[in-house]
Amino acid sequence: MGRKERRIQKKFEKNPIRELNKIQNRFYSQLFWKFSQTKDPRHPSYITYTNRMMLGTLYYKGIAGIDSMQEMTEKFNDEAVSRNLSAFMGEKVKEYVPHHVTENEYLEKLDPGELEEIKQDLVYHLIRRRCFENARYKKKWLVIVDGTQLYCGRRKLNEHCLERRCNKGTDKEITLYHRDVLEAKIYFGEKLVASIGSEFIENNGEDRKRQESMSAEEIKQDCETKAFVRLAERIKKRFPRLPILLLADSLYASKPVMDLCREYKWEFLIRYKKGSIPSIAEEYEKIAEKGKTEKAEFVNDIDYEGKAVHVLRYREEKDGEITEFQWLSSIKITKGNAERIAETGRKRWKIENEGFNRQKNWQGSISHTCSWNDQAQKNHYLMEQISDFMKQLYEYYYLKKNEIKKKQKNISSDLLASFGRQLTKEDIFPVDEATQSSN
Repeated sequence: MGRKERRIQKKFEKNPIRELNKIQNRFYSQLFWKFSQTKDPRHPSYITYTNRMMLGTLYYKGIAGIDSMQEMTEKFNDEAVSRNLSAFMGEKVKEYVPHHVTENEYLEKLDPGELEEIKQDLVYHLIRRRCFENARYKKKWLVIVDGTQLYCGRRKLNEHCLERRCNKGTDKEITLYHRDVLEAKIYFGEKLVASIGSEFIENNGEDRKRQESMSAEEIKQDCETKAFVRLAERIKKRFPRLPILLLADSLYASKPVMDLCREYKWEFLIRYKKGSIPSIAEEYEKIAEKGKTEKAEFVNDIDYEGKAVHVLRYREEKDGEITEFQWLSSIKITKGNAERIAETGRKRWKIENEGFNRQKNWQGSISHTCSWNDQAQKNHYLMEQISDFMKQLYEYYYLKKNEIKKKQKNISSDLLASFGRQLTKEDIFPVDEATQSSN
C-alpha cells in the first residue's frame, strides 16, 4: 500500500465506531429500543442501570472483541468511554458503565428467550429490507444448521453440562464436561451470516443413562438430532412463511430430519456419506443410466422409506487433487442445475467457517467462559451473535466498500480504541424512541 492509499484509508478510518453506529442505525435502528423493552428480572429497588444500559454494554463488549467480563470492566473504566457508550445507547451520561459482577448477576436472571427474540427480530427486518435477495437460491433462503462446542474441560461448570468419558475401561479413563449449542445461520451473502436460531443441547438424567453404552459419535448424533427438532419448530413458528433451503452435514442424513423438512415445506440439501444410509447407496450404484455433467453425476427419485430423494455427486479438483462430495436433495436435479446445486451445497462449509470460526478465533471468543451459571452462559452467547452480525455489516458495508483492508484481529481493537475519542454531536447517533419493531 502506497502513501496515497494509506492517507485515504486514514481519512476514512478517522472514527471507526462512528461508522459502525451509522451501519447499526441504518439496518436495525430498533436495537437499543428492543433492549429497553425486555422484561427486567430484577427487583425495582435494586435497579441502578436500565435494561438498555445493561444489554447495550454487553453489545459493545462484543463489538470491541473483548473476551472476559473482567477485561470489559477494565477497558470501559474510562470517563470518556463511559460517556460515549451512554450516548451511543441513548442513555443519560453515566460516570461508569455496569461492573462485570453486576452484569453477570443480571444475566443469571434474564430469560434467554428475550435475547433470542431480538436476534430473530433483527433477521426479520433484514429480510423485509429486501437488500439481500441475491443471496437466495431459487427464491429460497439458505440456512445451515451445525453444532458447536462452547466449553470442554474436566471442570463441571454446572448441572447442565454434557458428559463424555474418554479411554473407557483403562487406567487413563477421564470424564470431560462440555457445553454445546446447535446453531442455525441464515446466509445473506459473502461474509454475511446471521443467527436465526440457537438451541442449547442439554441432556437430562434419562438421556445420560441411555447413552452410557453409546459411542461419542452416537451420543453427538442423538443430542443434535433431538435439538434439531426443537430448533426447527421454533424457527418455523417465528418465520412460518419463510422459504428455506436447509444445508446440513451428514449427521442429519436421516428420515426424521427429511420428514420434518417436508412437513415444514422446507427444501433440503444434506451431505451424504456412504454408510450413513446404505440402501440409498446400493440403489444409486445399481442404476446404470445416471445424469452427468462435466463435474457432476446424479440420480433422481431414489426411494427411501416410501419417499423420493435425489442424490448428487460432485468432483472438485484443486492443486491436482480430486475431492468427491455427495448430497441428498429434495430439489430435482437436472443437467442445467446440478453444478449450481453442488456449489450451493459447498457454501455450507463457508457459512460454517464465517459463522463459527470468526467468533472463536477472530472477533471475540464464544468459547470463553464468562460465567459458570447456565442461564448467564446462554445470554452471553446470544449477545455475541447480535454483536458479531452488526460487526459483519460494518466490515461489508464500510470497510469493503471503501477498500479498507485490515487483519481480522485489528478490526475489534481499532473499534475499541475509538470508544474513548472526543466525539462531536454529529458522531453520536441516538436511537429514535418512536422507532419500534414493525412485526
